[in-house]
Amino acid sequence: MTDAFENQSQDNLETSLAQVQNLLARMRLAEENAYKQGGAQQDPTEDLVRTRNLTDLQRKLEDLHPADIAYILEALPLDERRLVWSLVHAENDGEILLEVSDSVRESLIQTMDKAELLAAAESLDTDEIADIAPDLPRDVIEELLTTLDAQKRAHLQSALAYPEDTVGALMDFEMVTIRADVTLEVALRYLRRLGELPDQLDKLFVVDRVDEIIGVLPLKRLLTTDPEASVAAVMVEDFVKFHPEDEAHEASQAFERYDLVMAPVVDVQGRLIGRLTVDAVVDYIRESADADMLSMAGLKEEEDLFSSVWHAAKNRWMWLAINLGTAFIASRVIGGFEGSIAKLTALAALMPIIAGIGGNSGNQTTTVIIRGLALGHITQANARQLVKKEIGVALLNGLMWGSVVGVFAWLLYDNLALGGVMALAMLLNLLVAALAGIFIPMTLERVKRDPAIGSSVLLTAITDSMGFFIFLGLATLLLL
Repeated sequence: MTDAFENQSQDNLETSLAQVQNLLARMRLAEENAYKQGGAQQDPTEDLVRTRNLTDLQRKLEDLHPADIAYILEALPLDERRLVWSLVHAENDGEILLEVSDSVRESLIQTMDKAELLAAAESLDTDEIADIAPDLPRDVIEELLTTLDAQKRAHLQSALAYPEDTVGALMDFEMVTIRADVTLEVALRYLRRLGELPDQLDKLFVVDRVDEIIGVLPLKRLLTTDPEASVAAVMVEDFVKFHPEDEAHEASQAFERYDLVMAPVVDVQGRLIGRLTVDAVVDYIRESADADMLSMAGLKEEEDLFSSVWHAAKNRWMWLAINLGTAFIASRVIGGFEGSIAKLTALAALMPIIAGIGGNSGNQTTTVIIRGLALGHITQANARQLVKKEIGVALLNGLMWGSVVGVFAWLLYDNLALGGVMALAMLLNLLVAALAGIFIPMTLERVKRDPAIGSSVLLTAITDSMGFFIFLGLATLLLL
């Protein structure tokens, strides 16, 4: 049922995008026709068509959720994005800015004046303002702080004080607290008086007179237990809590492990200062996955799909430069065996096989290691066993696939010795790939660098260079 709903939702979203693009195309066609007329008098019919298209587009946008509008904006080129953004109701500006990617948010903010930015930010909760604050101009943040009430200002300053990848940067301040000495009936009356409850609320936080959290009361217990029972008798005293300095990825693992919907955030004295919710954790996981994907592809930062050619090129330069350097190293390895290749030209045709399979095998190992590091499964106690296991996998794959390529080379070139060299070179390069796939990400982790950044580039450099060196070196020693 869930998959069917998700597919239907995605289909509806893509349909809405197609409808918006169709309206924009009709408007563009009308403008092109008007331009072709040159100095001729403007046809009133064309003005009417353009006005109708604009009205239809605005009406369509009014029917969409802010998150759906954000999706559409990310899929539009800059000029069309600005037009659609200008038609969005101002009351939705804040929610849309919150939903779009960082790079698209930057392009939208550039089109807004100070008053519009202040109005958009003021429509958000303090934790949501903190999410978009890094993209807002400094003068807007300063004026915004003066317009908020004392409590919201304190909350915003608190959220901005924590690094991006910590619990403090993700927590919000919409909490419902109760005392342990009241009955469940009193707690229920209190909730009814509140009227509107925070999102993702599955428990109440039980605090003492100095706001130190002493337990949590799940709503399920509140609704199913005798109303005359006291909160102290029903509350859960063994619960998961976080500190604002805790790393966000560790908190996300805890949410997955314990199936949490929300959890309290406390200071060093144990006083309740906020809460962490599953929607904030899911957003963090998605953004982290996107960042890791971009990093593994060698992109320095998130890139707007329709950013300028200059900006996109600069974003991709760093790892291209590194790739170029590693390619020169590999070429010099090959250059050192020019004489061998000249005597046995089959070497030139076969050596990419050794390097290519080594690179693929190493990437598999690296992926497993990076995932293990991210989940916290790799420790000093099990690292040695992990190395043995990956070496074993490399030996087995090397023996099996080395035999395959060896037989292939033997049959292709009618040279049994060449087949043996291929098989041995494959085995040795898969061992090199396994060791590189293990130690590159683990070394990056040890020096406090993201293992996902650069691992694939360094691995490819090693497996290519060593693959060429091992194969050509063995061929020189044993065949020539």
